[in-house]
Amino acid sequence: MKPAAPIGCAPSSDWPPSPWRPIPRSLPELGPALTLASARQRVERPNGVRRSPDAGWGQRAPRRNSLSDEDLRQAFAIRRPALYYLFSLGTELGNELFYILFFPFCIWNWDAWLGRRLIILWVWVMYLGQCTKDMVRWPRPASPPVLKLEVFYNSEYSMPSTHAMSGTAIPLALVLLSYGRWQYPLIYGLIFAVCWCSLVCFSRIYMGMHSILDVIVGFLYAILILVVFHPAVDLIDNFNLTYKYAPLIIISLHLALGIFSFTLDTWSTSRGDTAQILGCGAGVACGSHINYVLGLTVDPSPDALPLAFSPFTVTLFGKAILRLLIGVVCLLLTKIAMKKVTIPLACKLFCIPCDNIRQARQRMEVELPYRYITYGMVGFSLMFFVPCLFLLIGLS
Repeated sequence: MKPAAPIGCAPSSDWPPSPWRPIPRSLPELGPALTLASARQRVERPNGVRRSPDAGWGQRAPRRNSLSDEDLRQAFAIRRPALYYLFSLGTELGNELFYILFFPFCIWNWDAWLGRRLIILWVWVMYLGQCTKDMVRWPRPASPPVLKLEVFYNSEYSMPSTHAMSGTAIPLALVLLSYGRWQYPLIYGLIFAVCWCSLVCFSRIYMGMHSILDVIVGFLYAILILVVFHPAVDLIDNFNLTYKYAPLIIISLHLALGIFSFTLDTWSTSRGDTAQILGCGAGVACGSHINYVLGLTVDPSPDALPLAFSPFTVTLFGKAILRLLIGVVCLLLTKIAMKKVTIPLACKLFCIPCDNIRQARQRMEVELPYRYITYGMVGFSLMFFVPCLFLLIGLS
C-alpha cells in the first residue's frame, strides 16, 4: 500500500519519491501554513535555487549563506502569507540588518547614554551565547522531517538559540535602562518587551531552525546574563569613558575573547558573527571614550531626570529619518571600504592565497582580523565620525 502524500501536496503517480530525494513534511502544528513544492516538478535555477517551474508569487526557497557549503534544496509554497511574513519579521529582529538600523537610531535619535549601555549588554549576551553553542555542539533540527524556511545560519549549532537570547535581552534591557530615566507607564514597556520577545522566539521554531528546548534555554540564559551584567553596566560604561587606557584594554580584551572563541570549533558562521559582535563593541567603546575626552558626550544631569519625550512634529520626524539615512549610508560605506582593505591585507600578511576569497575568509587568520577590524571601524564611526558629521551639517 502506497503511503499518503504530505499535507497540501496532491498525490500523483510519482508518489512516493525515491529515497535519494525525500520530501520533508509540512508543519501541521502551525496549521499547516506551508507546503513543499512537488519534488518531481523542481527545476534548477542559475543561482542554485530549486523551484517549481509553474511557481507563483507564493513559492519561495530558503535564503542561503554565501560562505556555507550546505545546499538544502527545499522549495516551499506559502499558504498563509500573513503568518509567514510576521515570523520572517521576527527572525530579522535578530539579524545584522536590524542591528545596523536599530542601534544607530537609538544613539543618534533617542539617547546615546542608553544606547551605549544597551550595546554593552548585547555584546556580552551574544558572545556568551555563541561560545556556548560551540561548546555544547547540539545540531540543528533534522530536515526532514523539519521544513527549514531559513538556512542562513544552518552551519551553526543550535543550543542555545542566540536569536532568542537577543530577542529577550534587547527589549528587557531597554525597559530596565529606560524606565525611570524616561517618563512612560511601566506596563507599556512590559507589553512591548513581551511582544518583541515572543515574536522572535516563536519565529525560530516556525522557521525550523530551533527546537522548543533551544528557545527556552536561550530565553532563560539571556535573563541570567542580564541579572549578572546589568548591575555592572554603569561601572563598565564609566570605565570606558573615563579611564585613560580604556581603549587599549578594550581592544586587547575583545581581541583575546575573539581568539578564544575561534579555537572552540571548526569553521561556521558563528565564528564570524562573534568577531563582528566583539569588534562592534570595541569600536563603540573606543568611540565613546574619544567623545568623552573631547567633551562631545553630553549626558543629562541626574537633576533633569526623568526625561520627557519630545512632542511629535514633522520637523522632528524628518530630521530623525535624515540622520538615520545619512548615518547608515556612512556605516555601510565604512564596512565596504574596510572589507576591501582588510581581506587582501590579511591574506598577504599570513601568506594565504586570495584567488578564492570564499575559502580565504574561512581561515581564522583572515576572518578574525577582517571581521574585527571592519566592524570595529563601523562601531567607531557610529559613535564618533557620524555624530561629528551631523555636527558639521547641522543635524546634531
